[in-house]
Amino acid sequence: MLSAEEKKAIIQLINRQVVPAIGCTEPIAVALCVAKAREVLGVLPERINLKLSANILKNAMGVGIPGTGMIGLPIAVALGALVGRPELQLEVLQDSNRDAVERGKKFIAEDRICIKLEEEDQDKLFIRVVCEADGHEAEAIIKTKHTNFVYLRRDNEVLLDKSAACEEVVEEKDVELTLRKVFDFATQTDIEELRFILEAKRLNEAAAEDGLRENYGHALGKTMCSPLGKGIMGDSIFSKILSVTSCACDARMSGAMVPVMSNSGSGNQGICTTMPVVVFAKENHNTEEELIRGLILSNLTAIYIKQHLGSLSALCGCVVASTGSSVGITYLMGGSYEQVCYSVKNMIANLTGMLCDGAKPSCALKLTTGVSTAVMSAMLAMQNKHVTSVEGIIDDDVDICIHNLTTIGKKGMDETDRYVLDIMTHKGECRF
Repeated sequence: MLSAEEKKAIIQLINRQVVPAIGCTEPIAVALCVAKAREVLGVLPERINLKLSANILKNAMGVGIPGTGMIGLPIAVALGALVGRPELQLEVLQDSNRDAVERGKKFIAEDRICIKLEEEDQDKLFIRVVCEADGHEAEAIIKTKHTNFVYLRRDNEVLLDKSAACEEVVEEKDVELTLRKVFDFATQTDIEELRFILEAKRLNEAAAEDGLRENYGHALGKTMCSPLGKGIMGDSIFSKILSVTSCACDARMSGAMVPVMSNSGSGNQGICTTMPVVVFAKENHNTEEELIRGLILSNLTAIYIKQHLGSLSALCGCVVASTGSSVGITYLMGGSYEQVCYSVKNMIANLTGMLCDGAKPSCALKLTTGVSTAVMSAMLAMQNKHVTSVEGIIDDDVDICIHNLTTIGKKGMDETDRYVLDIMTHKGECRF
């Protein structure tokens, strides 16, 4: 039985990790860091120098920046300096408009921005921004989490200096989650204390509706809703889950100016933990209480896994998020804790190793792969079918299974991550 203190700590954890975001969180985190450095400087920078970790660069190279019709970091940096409001966190570019974009293009054309790879700091999420103007400079550093400032300086005056093990991270680690604890919290906590999660449903449904209206990215979700898609896939619960999830991702990755509810620093993960559960609950005629508990279970499972994996890794976030949605769907099917464990094992046995090659429109394809696996894993779990400990990396203990997944993603795939970035930054060169 969870104590009142544990429940309170878990609710605080969810509220830290499930937050609104406009645009892909990596370039938006860079824009946030620029906006903060500009605020510290006190004037519009004449020059902006950035050093970014490889994973930040990877996730910002091919993604649309909201409201700009442009791709990549330079416009995000320029808008962060021109109109960014750091108090808005991952909605920092909320005030961007056509005029700001034109000013941003001019800022870029004047060669005021220099972006380099950070090779010394080994944190996968690292952003250092130095803004210069009128003989003064301001520095801001974000590390470990997308909104976690660890250093601020104006000229020689240090305004903030926190160690790598920042307070926010320590707080999260104090909540020692297990899958059993995640399940008990989601199913036993007073429903009124969990109702806040419905905001994730509202925001991500709106993003999906926008994706269906427009022709974003590869229009995967819209294609599945077309006569061609319905002719092949039908109009089943399964096809609706895939199409709605894809529509939201199509919109977000192509730079739609719509907020989504993120999970663990990723909008796509927020979409993937939310929309499959929302659609299944609707089509399965679950009650609102069951929906709320399913959403909490999905989101908290993803948070639990990401605590051990880290904010960024070589492992595609859809693996984590769709594992959460599989758990949520299993619960909505009437699954027990044991069957929830089965669904997790089925997911880990299937999707472990899917690599992240940056944020981009084709992320919708990966989300759809993850979500389709989530539904299949839940169906198998409800028949008490699961991958066993004699197979691959699966262990009898579900928490060890999760540890195996995160160890592979965090450590085992490091070399893969380096190769992916090298390929992405040297396209067109002969490699034979």
